[in-house]
Amino acid sequence: MSALDRPLRGAILAAADNAAVRSAVTRYGMRLGARRFVAGQTAEEFMAVARAANAQGFAVASTILGESVGDREETLEITRRYCVLLRSFAEEGLDANVAFKLTHVGLDIDSALALDNASQIVAAAAESGRTVRMDMEQSRYVDRTLDIFRRLRERYDNVGFVLQSYLYRSADDLASALPLAPNVRIVKGAYLEPPDVAYPDKREVDSNYVRLLETALSHDGYTAVATHDPAMIAHAAEFAAARGVPKQGRFEFQMLYGIATGLARTLLERGYRVRLSIPFGEYWFPYLMRRLAERPANLAFFLKGAFSR
Repeated sequence: MSALDRPLRGAILAAADNAAVRSAVTRYGMRLGARRFVAGQTAEEFMAVARAANAQGFAVASTILGESVGDREETLEITRRYCVLLRSFAEEGLDANVAFKLTHVGLDIDSALALDNASQIVAAAAESGRTVRMDMEQSRYVDRTLDIFRRLRERYDNVGFVLQSYLYRSADDLASALPLAPNVRIVKGAYLEPPDVAYPDKREVDSNYVRLLETALSHDGYTAVATHDPAMIAHAAEFAAARGVPKQGRFEFQMLYGIATGLARTLLERGYRVRLSIPFGEYWFPYLMRRLAERPANLAFFLKGAFSR
């Protein structure tokens, strides 16, 4: 992120905390342009989008939007919904898996609860040979997330996790997981973190992304290259080819639904596996705000939709 983008991002995130803004966007946002980034609010709406993505050749990663749940019964319901979703994928033969936040299934309540709920989701995925990936949240959750990953990895080989290249610690976290031949998704990171735990400069974040990417592709396991940066994608493709890593089976490119669609199609045409991360659910407002804060172009798209009606 450039220095010029930082004030804009801060302003958008501040607006997200304003009750009036939240009410207006929640009421009209899906109709005005949020559907570019969110499949809808229901599983039925999501499934329609997932089928269309598969028909175009894309694999799908599904996320039920939400995080930081403080009610035990709600975490059980979220867990049930993920299990039902995974079984729906199997019944329809969709090329789809799920990614979820541990705070959505109880991590803020009790680590044991989050582990039990995550175990149920991973087991449901294993029934049909699908993978599950636990998203990485703010830095304060990293240790507990990785601990749960290791516990699950003792019993299942279809579970993965995410590393954020803006965190200083991610290189060490990857090194410690390499003996497990991990399924790891590499992202830059979307949360606001202090400079004592995260690189403040975009160039450092990008450099660390490259280091993580090259390390993961040089070892056993499966790597999800999650970025919309054409230069980073080109480097990943060139590095994989130089190392003899095949286009299918060892890694894939992942992109957010509604972003860099043309680039995603180009990668498909070149023979790479491309997975679209497609979220849905009632709690789409924070997700939309995060997408708008990440790139001014996203904000411009949303405002264009708002003022053209």
